[in-house]
Amino acid sequence: MALFISYEIAFSESIQMRKPDVFIVGGPKCGTTSLYTYLKQHPDIFMSEIKEPQYFAADTLRYQRRIQTLPEYMDCFAAAKGEERIGEASTAYLGSRGAARELKKFNPNARIIVMLRNPIDVMYSLHSERLFSNMEHIRDFGHAINSTETRTWRTGPFRKQPVIRMGYREVSRFSEQLQRYFEVFGRESVHVIIYEDLKMHCEAVYDRVLNFLNVRPYSQPSIKLNANKRARSQYLQAFLDHPPRWIHGAMRSLVPDKIRPSLVRGFYKANVVTEPRPPMDECLRKRLQKEYEQEVVQLSAVLQRDLTAWCRA
Repeated sequence: MALFISYEIAFSESIQMRKPDVFIVGGPKCGTTSLYTYLKQHPDIFMSEIKEPQYFAADTLRYQRRIQTLPEYMDCFAAAKGEERIGEASTAYLGSRGAARELKKFNPNARIIVMLRNPIDVMYSLHSERLFSNMEHIRDFGHAINSTETRTWRTGPFRKQPVIRMGYREVSRFSEQLQRYFEVFGRESVHVIIYEDLKMHCEAVYDRVLNFLNVRPYSQPSIKLNANKRARSQYLQAFLDHPPRWIHGAMRSLVPDKIRPSLVRGFYKANVVTEPRPPMDECLRKRLQKEYEQEVVQLSAVLQRDLTAWCRA
């Protein structure tokens, strides 16, 4: 698969096209959506309309990537109109073993943004998201992270097929993943953001990102991080996310164009509850802190920043 991407990239060299040069590569549940949203509003930055095209994560997502061909990928940036920077955000790139090399081949001058968080909180938040998205059926977090059971898509285009995603522990081994990007791009082309910094000092973090990208300062209100979501009904949520084809025809026939989007939003809003995630079981957290202690020490060494409070909080 990586060879196929390399061939597509080599083939594209003969075609005049402006390539993206900013990549928010993850990690997942570390504030990437918030940063993507605010960069998208900057007048000198064009961010793809599709968040998470995941094109360069062929080794981890395979045929379940949202974008699978180079023409489709470049179409994500077709609306760019001379902005100084063009970018995208795909959280699978950080854990992918091949994405850093493929991104370097695609655009040697790319600027990479890595967002990191306490790996235990990442796993806990990711479990909640996977439950909401109908790709996880084990509701107990402790059982889910230890289970080797194959998960199956319950809705959507891959219904009844195995879910192709990295495991919870695999996703959150950040020290090796970050080191890979440092080695491929060099530290000067990789900007690292810690989730707590974004949460507590979002304007300063945003200013540093703009400086890293060499674009002018641009004032934005405080960054709002994604809230935890729970579906009142998983069946209704699955229906709203992936409605049957006959529904599209019926909606076009029976509901006026102007009303249709607000009607769908109304159903979605009624079914989705935004609420704080219940605290993790303390005994489980302590066990995970002990398990991840060496990983956090290694990440601290790679970043040259002490993050060991993650194992004591």
